[in-house]
Amino acid sequence: MHLLDLLAPARVLAGAKVSSKKRLLEQLAQLLGEGNAERERALFDSLCQRERLGSTGLGHGVAIPHGRSPALTVATGAFIRLAEPVDFGASDGQPVDLLFALAVPEHFTQQHLVLLAQLAEMFADEGFRARLRAATDSEALFRLVADWRPGHSAAA
Repeated sequence: MHLLDLLAPARVLAGAKVSSKKRLLEQLAQLLGEGNAERERALFDSLCQRERLGSTGLGHGVAIPHGRSPALTVATGAFIRLAEPVDFGASDGQPVDLLFALAVPEHFTQQHLVLLAQLAEMFADEGFRARLRAATDSEALFRLVADWRPGHSAAA
């Protein structure tokens, strides 16, 4: 499964404004839930439960909040670039502004780990992070993530 399989342009947001980590997780759950209030609540609870285990902040202003939910039948993702970074409890102490939220069905054990590894690889690239931060709008962000492939950076 490729990261593009998880995303739709409607779930990519540039310049989002949130006041706290909790509000950010709510916004991610809304994007992932795509208008289904019951699913949004289940996803928010799952994301919060995972964060209670330890921050999903990777460092360098990046976080990958993720969770499993019986409310899902397929893996889904959402990407947000914040207008102003928020404290996410990352190990390097830096607030985050780039977030890729991942939500998977309960039974997606191995796929979940593979997707998280791909996301970690993508965000490990300093140049790619810079391109994400420089993207002019949500469409440009979507295209960058959609074009990224494991093993090499997306074209500048």
